Amino acid sequence: MEPVNVVFEDSYVCCFLDHDPYNEGHVLILPKKHIRYFDELDEKTALSVMKAAKILSKVVKGVFKPDGITVCQYGGSFDELTHFHLHVVPRYKGQNFADFYAEEVEHKLDEGSLLSTKRKIIEAIHKL
Repeated sequence: MEPVNVVFEDSYVCCFLDHDPYNEGHVLILPKKHIRYFDELDEKTALSVMKAAKILSKVVKGVFKPDGITVCQYGGSFDELTHFHLHVVPRYKGQNFADFYAEEVEHKLDEGSLLSTKRKIIEAIHKL
């Protein structure tokens, strides 16, 4: 079982680092209640997902200085977690985002790097 590096949560969502990040600072936002599809989100959970995406986008921009951020979700047979989740992904010029969807590409950071990333994000959230 992979360790979970939680960086933010509230009553409705839990946000943690992707264990196989596209780039440092890649975060997943998941509802605490089991929801499979985007269109099944209740209003309070949907609002919490968007608030978390806004907070994390701001923090990722400030901490990692990416050229841009992609916020994305895909469901159905493309959702290997079988639970709704939203990605917040820092991106840099020259990267081919098609690699994000390539299953054979490994971007894994070691656990020490993930813990460092977690610390950076949590510290930046506390400064907001």
